[in-house]
Amino acid sequence: MEATAFFKGIGLGGSLIVAIGSQNAYLLRQALKQEFVLTCIAICVVCDVVLIGAGVAGMGQLIVEAPTLLFWIKIAGAGFLFWYGLRAARTAFNPGVMETNENSAAGDRRTVIAAMLAFSLLNPHVYLDTVVLLGSIGGQQTGNGRWYFALGAMLASLLWFGSLGLGARYLTPVFAKPRAWQILDGVIALVMWALAISLFL
Repeated sequence: MEATAFFKGIGLGGSLIVAIGSQNAYLLRQALKQEFVLTCIAICVVCDVVLIGAGVAGMGQLIVEAPTLLFWIKIAGAGFLFWYGLRAARTAFNPGVMETNENSAAGDRRTVIAAMLAFSLLNPHVYLDTVVLLGSIGGQQTGNGRWYFALGAMLASLLWFGSLGLGARYLTPVFAKPRAWQILDGVIALVMWALAISLFL
């Protein structure tokens, strides 16, 4: 029973996390730039672990029963996603040769941490996926099954973000060209705006 719940958590958790979103897009960009990659991976995983655990423990039901709170989370999330999408669009229309080797100038660590936390916690989709959906399904597991389900979903998060962050380095030769960065930033802008709009649909 516990094994079934564990693998169910891996499958469902993985299917939700792999879907392209603002969190994945930002992590991919940092990984390609090779800036604070392990820090970004750690933030993504820790946030998921906390939110999945909270959802399985019953926080998901509280969010469902507090529509006003969810509304203001959507407002804040949509504003942040729209702003970052605009920033990515500007970069796409004003490309420069971006060095991705270890000799390139690194950005500010605090700025990266703040942005990664914002993408992880200001996006209402994260709460709907981890706290509400995974929490409600995990809560239906009998006995200790709910915690095995949670562990499976947490492991899926670790495997995905670790693979995305550490595997992106193999794409570095492709992104040695400014055109590739233009396309990536253009896609990121569209993803951010689509997510912002979808919050109210």
